[in-house]
Amino acid sequence: MTRLAKQQRIIVGQAAAITGGGRGIGLATARALVREGVRVAIGDLDLAAAEKAVEELGSGAIALPLDVTDPDSFETFIAAAEEQLGPVDIMINNAGIMQLGAFVDEPLATTRRMIDINIYGVHYGCMLTLPKMLERGRGHIVNIASSAGKGGYPGGATYCGTKHYVVGMSEALRWETRGTDVEISCVMPVVVKTELGSGLQQTRGIKHATPEDVADEIISALKSPRFDVYVPRIAGPLNQIAAVLPRRGREAIIRAVKADKVLSQVDDSARAAYELRASQSTGTELAAARLQELEPGDPD
Repeated sequence: MTRLAKQQRIIVGQAAAITGGGRGIGLATARALVREGVRVAIGDLDLAAAEKAVEELGSGAIALPLDVTDPDSFETFIAAAEEQLGPVDIMINNAGIMQLGAFVDEPLATTRRMIDINIYGVHYGCMLTLPKMLERGRGHIVNIASSAGKGGYPGGATYCGTKHYVVGMSEALRWETRGTDVEISCVMPVVVKTELGSGLQQTRGIKHATPEDVADEIISALKSPRFDVYVPRIAGPLNQIAAVLPRRGREAIIRAVKADKVLSQVDDSARAAYELRASQSTGTELAAARLQELEPGDPD
C-alpha cells in the first residue's frame, strides 16, 4: 500500500512576531513568511532597521520597537502586534548576540548582556505567548538556538551556555505541550553568513549557511512541524553520531573538523563592527543600570 504524504499545515493568513527581525536571520525569515501570506510584526531594538525592513516587505509587515531584555517592552510589543495583526500564531524568538573571547578575559557586563538577550529574550517570548496559544488551542513557537547549543567551544563559553539554555528550555516546553496543538521548534544552525558570524572560520565539510537557508528550514518546520531544525540538515545526523561516542571520540572529531577553532581563532578586524554593535544591544537606561549594579564605581 502506498503511504500518503502527511498534509502540510496552512500558514497563510496567520500572524507572526519576530524578535531581532531588522537584519540577518530575522529579516530573511520575515521575507519568507510574507511570501507565504503571513502577517509579520518585526520587533527590534534598532527601530530604524525594522522600519527599513517593512518598507521592503510592504503591507504584510509592521515595525515595532522592542528591547527583549525588558519584560515590559516585550509585553508592549506582543500587545501591539496582536492589536494590529490579530493573535500571534507564530512566535519566532530570534534576537541574540555572540561576543567572543577567552572566558577569563570576559567582562561581567558582557556576560550579563548575553544572558539578558539570549536567555531572557527567549524566555520572555515564550512566557508571553505560550499561555495564549494553549488557551486558543493552536500556535507554534520557534526558538533560534545554535549548533553551539549542543556543544561547548573555546572562545564562546557564555554564548554556548546561553544556547544550551535555549535548547534545554525548548525540550522541556515540547514535553509540556505534548498532546496539544501547540508546536515547539528549536533551530540549530551552524555558522551563518550574518554580522554575528563575521570573521569566523569554517569547519571542515560543512559550509557556512545563509540566512535564507535558515528561513527556508523555519518555513518547512512551520508547515510540517518538527522539533529539531538543523541547518544544514546533515548537521543533525552528525550530531547524533557524535552523541553516542565517548568523550575522547567526540573531541577527536571536533579537532579533526577544526570545530574547536571556529570561535577561538577569529578575524578580529572582520568582527570589529559587529562586536561594537553587540556591546550596545540593550536599552540605554537598562544597560547603564546593569553596569552600575555589576561594577559600582568602576569607569566604563
